Amino acid sequence: MTSLPSDAAADARPPTPDAAPVVRMSVLLLAYFAFISLGLPDGLLGVGWPSMAGEFRVGTDTVGLLLFAGTAGYLVSSVAAGFSIARLGVGRLLAVSTALASLALAGYAVSPAFAFLVPCALIAGFGGGAIDAGLNAYAAGAFGPRHMNWMHAFFGLGVAIGPLIMTAVLSGALSWHWGYGIVASGQAVLALAFALTRRSWAQHRARPATAEQGGDAGPGGGAPTPTRIAVTLAIPAVWISAAAFAVYVALEITAGLWAFLFLTNERGVSSAVAGICVSAYWASLFVGRVVQGFVVERVGTTRILVGSLIGLVAGSGLVALPGPGWLAVAGLMVIGFAAAPVFPLLTLTTADRVGPLHADRTIGVQIGAAGLGGALIPAGVGVLIDRMGEQVLGPALIVLSLLLLGLYAITHRRRPPA
Repeated sequence: MTSLPSDAAADARPPTPDAAPVVRMSVLLLAYFAFISLGLPDGLLGVGWPSMAGEFRVGTDTVGLLLFAGTAGYLVSSVAAGFSIARLGVGRLLAVSTALASLALAGYAVSPAFAFLVPCALIAGFGGGAIDAGLNAYAAGAFGPRHMNWMHAFFGLGVAIGPLIMTAVLSGALSWHWGYGIVASGQAVLALAFALTRRSWAQHRARPATAEQGGDAGPGGGAPTPTRIAVTLAIPAVWISAAAFAVYVALEITAGLWAFLFLTNERGVSSAVAGICVSAYWASLFVGRVVQGFVVERVGTTRILVGSLIGLVAGSGLVALPGPGWLAVAGLMVIGFAAAPVFPLLTLTTADRVGPLHADRTIGVQIGAAGLGGALIPAGVGVLIDRMGEQVLGPALIVLSLLLLGLYAITHRRRPPA
């Protein structure tokens, strides 16, 4: 076997989950800001939806149409990004995707009718899915567990800022349109930043698997070709991991999306306080990822993940218990803090479950499944709320948290393919 130069050999070796590689600061900061922008729209919708539904005279469960449209775009772009990121280039992918997200949010800001929101949600899904998959695939190879947690912490920060923006807009007697307009402007600035720095990401482009690394040799033993897509998709752990991501994101979004209605209608919390509590829920994701970013390299990813999954069950139980509003808020805070490291650490350990040759593609599938679960299941919970009342939120969260714990146990016991 021909030896690789030292730098190429380092790139070819799969990073260990608990390693702490050197990270280029400019790229790291842009990744942080990109995840803030990724979280902002999610935070806007939960607080803004009652006003949006009232203005357009649609039912509560109609939010499912927006979630479905967003998921369609998100699913296509995230899976495509996972399979083709090495050819497109991360910098260009992020610049175009962020510009699409900005365009979609601007469409929300000027929307004259609900029907206009649906294509905007589709475009937002295209942008968000590519940003999510592109950055996660890049970070899984370039960042250690600390920076992976911190990068996702900024998603929690973005989602926490979103409700505050919308609450401030509505409290100031302005239309919800202003909230989306503010965030659209921020996305446009970030798209420009990615366009100007796109070459900074080029040297970290993923390399396809070669024959020497387990891929297929070219015709006649010539130049190696990438591992076939069918080989990746035939690995059971790919689909079990995808299911775990779908359930996790569904749990996270369900808690954040319906907490406002639950606290106001079921627990009698005022609208202003409930909006702050929803922001606090998302802020607990940010705080949890920052705090656990400091300790994960000492404690280990497995222990952190197991403790977090158990915490999700406990927090969901607090939300489900009948009682005063503060008890439900405490449960939401526990859920947010416990959920904090799950997504980043499951992404970081993808290679442990499927092997390093299939990691980038699997991450794209996982991100796509996360978007699908994050739309279908919260929308389904919305239908239950519309028909049975807000009290179904707690039991729904318990079911999701137990299912996630079971899926993780299955994937953790499986060995990756050789």
